[in-house]
Amino acid sequence: MSVLALFTASMSASLRAAVASSLKAEWIDPIAPIAAGEMIGAALGSAFLGFSITVFVVSAVLDRIGISRVLIGCGVAFLTGTMLIVSAGALASGATIYHLVWLGMLLSGIGWGFAEAAINPLTARLYPEDTTHRLNVLHAWYPGGLIVGGLAGVFLAPLLPWQAIMALVFLPAIGVVLIGATTRFPPTPATAGDRAMKDMMLEVVRRPSFLVWFGAMFLTASSELAPGQWIDVALSNRVGMRGILLLVYVSALMFVFRHFAGRIAGRLSNPGLLWVSSLLAAVGLFLLSQAQSPVSAILASTVWGLGVCAMWPTMLASVAERYPRGDSWALGLVGSAGALASFFVLPRLGEMFDQAKVEIAGGPEAFTRLSGAALRAVEDAAASQSFARLTFVPLTLLVVFGAIWLVERRSGRRSGRIAEGVA
Repeated sequence: MSVLALFTASMSASLRAAVASSLKAEWIDPIAPIAAGEMIGAALGSAFLGFSITVFVVSAVLDRIGISRVLIGCGVAFLTGTMLIVSAGALASGATIYHLVWLGMLLSGIGWGFAEAAINPLTARLYPEDTTHRLNVLHAWYPGGLIVGGLAGVFLAPLLPWQAIMALVFLPAIGVVLIGATTRFPPTPATAGDRAMKDMMLEVVRRPSFLVWFGAMFLTASSELAPGQWIDVALSNRVGMRGILLLVYVSALMFVFRHFAGRIAGRLSNPGLLWVSSLLAAVGLFLLSQAQSPVSAILASTVWGLGVCAMWPTMLASVAERYPRGDSWALGLVGSAGALASFFVLPRLGEMFDQAKVEIAGGPEAFTRLSGAALRAVEDAAASQSFARLTFVPLTLLVVFGAIWLVERRSGRRSGRIAEGVA
């Protein structure tokens, strides 16, 4: 059940990225050619807003709602959100189409938040003696879903319209609803209740250092999740291959590397691993901004992928180890920060893309007159600038994690245990 819910969330994410270029060309470019990049970025980012709000709220009241209801809500949200995305053109016209797409992606993010809020505590309760291993096995299916959705988006594109490809989310989502409604879940633990919630909140409030990790999560997710959603829109024309294939490749790296990240963290410490990850992410993003061919794009994606693939679980493990009484509330907060980052960063990426393409073309009127190869050349150059500017995010993290690493080495603290909370 947990695997299917997480698989649905990641498959939906990769399909949204895969169809974004086609959706933009068919529905957004005709109504707003100058601001189309910012608008598709905002629509993709709304899924992360939905995730952020949902996991923040539901992780605190999960036992009052019940795991079964939350997972049914997960499936229903994906069904409703996907339906709005694929049918927006039939239901509305003009700018209203965009608003329906935005809302559909928001609902898909809510479904993702429902999934994450339920499956992590569920797994911990089912396997109390083997929690870390089981969570790692479970969350390997997040990149697994990205791979399946990404490949479907590429290989079905010549055969089906993008709406039909996006509608593939219906299949696992229906399964989540059916299994959630017919499965018996373990009872609520006796420790759950108002006092437990109060203790979790006090752990976070009384220790201001938590804000450092909260802010760092915002930046690590900006280095990982936002480029992953933007990569197909920005790179497909310039590097001579579908950008979504690069996301599939990076997801495969993530699937493998997560099984070894714990050993590396054991040698370096968690802040040490995060520092190295930030360095590779910065180099990889810069190389992506310069890539002009499939070979250079794959090389750049390899460096970027090795950098970002351990960031999310290592951040969660660091918070879990340093703020143990914060429990699911602390993890929910940093998970919300990570998702909220993409909500803000994706529109900014699109805005930078739009500004660059207009400047390169010589102004709004000159840009609207472009077509064919000239238009592609301008948009390719603009895409390069958007990735180059994003490089400054992981460069900032080098300072943050470097300082934490130095302080903890001086105090003799070493920590390398990886305990994944969300993908």
